[in-house]
Amino acid sequence: MDKIEEFEGLRPLLFSIAYRILGSVGEAEDAVQETWLRFDASPTRPESTKSFLSATVTRIAIDVLRSARVRREQYVGPWFPEPLLDDPYQDPARSVELADSVSMAALLLLERLSPLERAVFVLREVFGFGFDDIAAAVDRSEPACRQLLVRARRHMAAGRPRFEADRRERKELATRFLDALRNGDVAGLRHLLAADAQLIGDGGGQAPQLANAITGADNVARVLGTVYPLMNQVDVTFAPHDVNGQPGAVFRDHAGRVLHTLALDVLDGRIQTIRAVINPHKLAHLGPVADAWAIDRAVRRARRPRD
Repeated sequence: MDKIEEFEGLRPLLFSIAYRILGSVGEAEDAVQETWLRFDASPTRPESTKSFLSATVTRIAIDVLRSARVRREQYVGPWFPEPLLDDPYQDPARSVELADSVSMAALLLLERLSPLERAVFVLREVFGFGFDDIAAAVDRSEPACRQLLVRARRHMAAGRPRFEADRRERKELATRFLDALRNGDVAGLRHLLAADAQLIGDGGGQAPQLANAITGADNVARVLGTVYPLMNQVDVTFAPHDVNGQPGAVFRDHAGRVLHTLALDVLDGRIQTIRAVINPHKLAHLGPVADAWAIDRAVRRARRPRD
């Protein structure tokens, strides 16, 4: 097997490691590409290509994350990961676990960790790497890596996201939610929401967004049941799609350009959190992006006759 075939066989794993460390599709793809360049330039073949490439992409991702932390601290409004519609790393035996590890809630929780803690946690808890490989990847001793993992687990434990075990139930609930949304059924939406449900948007100052999170089933249902029928009037459509391994939807304008994504956190038979990614820079990897400002103006015009 030549270098290209070896690398391409491991590309899904490398991307999935980098994305979970970085929370950015674009940065993860760049890290994978840089990993290939280093592998291609290496004059010798490593004893374990998987270990070598995984260590390389991890080190690159750690460096990128350190610089990204400053930008995220200056980010306008809530920061969410770039939405991932399909995780290329497939392991049917662990599909539910892998999906939960890439959820918006899990990735936001990982933001609590230092770059080293995050890398160790991802390699060990998500992908099951041995401590010898982890130590080589993060350039620390095995005992130091074990301590990093202990700290990471402690930071994660309090806020660890929990999801319904039955994915079919989650999908059915999401289907009912999206049907109620499409119909502007405020009562139907309220019935599906947890009492303390939240609606949060990430526009990054680059698109219209909520000034603050909207909290409470009544408030969230009223906003959604009012706004989305108006969006339908200006030819915004949506289709169900898993977003970061959880039920959600992708919204598009009349020309099929991506307007935003919605991801739903489900627990105890109710929707707990609705996260919308509206920032066009975080949607570009999904295809052509809609003009959210123009749609916002159109929605406001559609609302006037009702005022």
